[in-house]
Amino acid sequence: MLGVNHAVLKVRVLDRSVAFYRDVLGLTEIARAFGQMAFLRAPGSDNHHDLGLLELGASAPPAVERAAGLYHLAWQVADIGELADVRKRLAERGALTGQSDHGATKSLYGIDPDGNEFEVMWLVPREAWGEWEDQADTLPLDLEREIARWSGKGVAAATPLAQSSARA
Repeated sequence: MLGVNHAVLKVRVLDRSVAFYRDVLGLTEIARAFGQMAFLRAPGSDNHHDLGLLELGASAPPAVERAAGLYHLAWQVADIGELADVRKRLAERGALTGQSDHGATKSLYGIDPDGNEFEVMWLVPREAWGEWEDQADTLPLDLEREIARWSGKGVAAATPLAQSSARA
């Protein structure tokens, strides 16, 4: 089986990015290396690190929107109610860029201080995918309705952020 273990993002200001991922997603800095790298672990993760940050310097040019490369990372939570907390933290920082109902997932989109986009999503229990088994719709997300529908129903697959909420 092949799985994604961690991601490394290029950032301008390391401390600013560490603070963002700590405050928004609850990641913990576990180590620094070479004076320009930080390694962070998601809450409850059994992984050494889930995210690496590589500082390029404050004068580094921004990522080019229309260039080939990574579009976004997706972080998964185990309980749909956690999306409301993440949405609040993203909105407080002006970093919430979108919300979507993809049928099989309920997703928020955000952007970090360096323009790296990410998704925070909750995966609908597999047995409830129904018509979304082989579709990738993008519909407006009514998060409050989805929380009322799904709260306490099913735990997402074990990803670092999902593991933390499943243990809480």
